[in-house]
Amino acid sequence: MSESQKEPLTARFRTAINSAADQMRANANPESEDAATAAAESSGGRRPRRARLRLTRVDPWSVMKTSFLLSVAFGVVTVVAVGIVWMVLGAAGVWDSINQMVHDVIGGEDGTNFAVENYLGTGRVMGFTMLVAVIDVILITAIATLTAYLYNMAAALLGGVEVTLSEEER
Repeated sequence: MSESQKEPLTARFRTAINSAADQMRANANPESEDAATAAAESSGGRRPRRARLRLTRVDPWSVMKTSFLLSVAFGVVTVVAVGIVWMVLGAAGVWDSINQMVHDVIGGEDGTNFAVENYLGTGRVMGFTMLVAVIDVILITAIATLTAYLYNMAAALLGGVEVTLSEEER
């Protein structure tokens, strides 16, 4: 690339970076007219619209539905993950290795009857995992709904969370 072709590209980069920096300054302090004017001048004369909103209420019913759905998905992922890990451990020969180690340590007739699968079988582990997943679904849903109620009470006292939304430049 020749020197004459690099200059316009460098100038375009510099202009884009300056425009982005001006807009970031304007978004960081929405009350500042100087920053908003600088952003408007660098973006071609049109100021991006901004709205300052307060989140004063969260609907507990919608929070409950959403948290229930997400916690069910989390429970399914947990059960599947435990199942996969259990199958991988079995395929890797971990249970046979444990049985052999117990047989070597105990020795004699008592060690030959031991099988770790009798104590930690797939059915028991998956049943326990499903029980934990159901309890998690109930607890996560209840805690999220309670949190929505607590947020609504705190927002009524303190005014809620203030959010500034800004339109992108095109």
